[in-house]
Amino acid sequence: MHNANYHAAHTTADAASLLASAEDGVLLAGGQTLLPTMKARLAAPSDLVDISRAEELRGISIADGAVTIGAMTTHSEVASNSDLQTAFPALCSLAGRIGDPAVRHRGTIGGSLANNDPAACYPAAVLATGATISTNTRDIAADDYFQGMFTTALKEGEIITSVTLPIPQAAHYQKFAQPASRFALVGVFVAKYADGVRVAVTGASEDGVHRWTEAEVALSDSFAAEAVADLAVSADGLISDLHGDGAYRANLVKVLTGRAVTAAG
Repeated sequence: MHNANYHAAHTTADAASLLASAEDGVLLAGGQTLLPTMKARLAAPSDLVDISRAEELRGISIADGAVTIGAMTTHSEVASNSDLQTAFPALCSLAGRIGDPAVRHRGTIGGSLANNDPAACYPAAVLATGATISTNTRDIAADDYFQGMFTTALKEGEIITSVTLPIPQAAHYQKFAQPASRFALVGVFVAKYADGVRVAVTGASEDGVHRWTEAEVALSDSFAAEAVADLAVSADGLISDLHGDGAYRANLVKVLTGRAVTAAG
């Protein structure tokens, strides 16, 4: 690991100021991706700005049919929140299956969204619910936020403060996990609303998380697994690696979508 200057920020404003003054500064949230990357010498920032002490970035609130989660809220806190378990159990279930207990007690929703790993779980929930990602400068719609593998709409120095997810009438997340990393080989989040269904897929595409629009149309007409039975998922642009080729992932997308609909219904 290369040397880096360490700074502890107690507020979002402090973090923004420290980032602006650093030569090549990065935010340190849960550190579940950044620190291993630095240890492997794949990243060498000049400064680490630790926002784990920024209490204003923590917490879960439910109001007006939506849940707002502070960026520094851990996966474990999302999974175990009793109000959220009642209002939006699919999100709690997703959070409770991320990594292992050590990862869930350190990893944060804001860190996951900022990193936008192509196999991460939270991006699927955020995209499927049409959530809003709030930063220290603006609000960004989920459909505009995710822009490809490890790529987001965040500008230099911009800090995620919270994410607001409209609570669906029915939802479920189906994940086929890679057993060593526990990342999603393929994950599908299905969310049903009064005006239609949204389906988001993670782990499958070379472009990262994306919506399966054909399934959305079919499921909006009939919210049943049979609605996607005759649909075909193209393997073009899907990830092929030692765990499975594009055709394998294409089949998983279809199978997991059907299972998610059945479980949600």
